[in-house]
Amino acid sequence: MRLSRRDTLKILALSSAAAATGTWTARADAPPPTTTPVLFTLPPLPYAYDALEPHLDAQTMTIHHTKHHQAYVDNLNKALAIHPDLAAHPLDDLLRNLNDLPESVHTAVRNHGGGHANHALFWSSLSPSGGTPPTGPLGEAITTTFQSFDTMREQLLQAGKSLFGSGWTWLCLDTRGNLMITTTPNQDSPLTRDLLPLVGLDVWEHAYYLKYQNRRADYLDAVARVIDWTTVEARYIEAVAD
Repeated sequence: MRLSRRDTLKILALSSAAAATGTWTARADAPPPTTTPVLFTLPPLPYAYDALEPHLDAQTMTIHHTKHHQAYVDNLNKALAIHPDLAAHPLDDLLRNLNDLPESVHTAVRNHGGGHANHALFWSSLSPSGGTPPTGPLGEAITTTFQSFDTMREQLLQAGKSLFGSGWTWLCLDTRGNLMITTTPNQDSPLTRDLLPLVGLDVWEHAYYLKYQNRRADYLDAVARVIDWTTVEARYIEAVAD
């Protein structure tokens, strides 16, 4: 299989960079913004806030989406307001090329850009009708890599249960097209490690504290019941076809 899309995206992402320095810079003659432009927006949930109950409660979902995720979007837009050239690139490209960004926005893109990207993927990976294991190409790849879907699921959840502090647990594709489970701290995106995230589970306390308090393991077991593996498999098929 070919995963050349990463190289292609990196070339595109760097195409507006200053050729002499190899770093991303805004035009020297660009006027300073007078207000924070709306560069990225909060995507609506593909279901109602109470649709994932009893596994994820409506109050937590509402606060998580409209407050926490919205804050990542707002802070990302604020940081990129002084770099309109950067804001013209897809967020995935910014995260893949994080080390090429100006120091003035590096941390904001890492934290707030990562938070936006991670949450957008998270919401789209859940469904009221989720939980059914994949049976197509992703299911076959999971069996080949982990021996069984149940083994993969247990390893994914155990990684989240064992993660110290806040972060995410992920099922990803590496650059060779192999499945792997990993974790990232805080809002770091797997894209910064040249990994393609297929599904990630949020293990920040704000994702579960109202319903599950300190019972992170119970939350992870619950959220796994609403993972939409049909959507995740479609993501996998698209990735390996590139």
